[in-house]
Amino acid sequence: QVQLVESGGGLVQPGGSLRLSCVASGNIVNIYGMNWYRQAPGKQRELVAQVFDDSTTIYADSVKGRFTLSKDKVRNTVTATLQMNSLKPEDTGVYYCNAQSVGFEWWGQGTQVTVSS
Repeated sequence: QVQLVESGGGLVQPGGSLRLSCVASGNIVNIYGMNWYRQAPGKQRELVAQVFDDSTTIYADSVKGRFTLSKDKVRNTVTATLQMNSLKPEDTGVYYCNAQSVGFEWWGQGTQVTVSS
């Protein structure tokens, strides 16, 4: 079992920055990918960014050049940090951390990001 704890959401003005963190603990040895999704009101959940075991990253076109996802393993935890710059109102939503291993995935509880003046 894997536990995911997210932090870092909040309210920010357009053009501002936020940093989201997701700490994975428990049976992390088989995790090969950690991802951030988001869900805006009335819309489906969408994939924002992925980071794989070899630190390869993939981003949605809508966030390329603005968001950076990194991963750090320390002892028995893995932290996936999403640095979000030049935020736009359309980035508003609940952001969810997701961890994947073969045949399994786990979700965090979500953290609200609101971009508004």
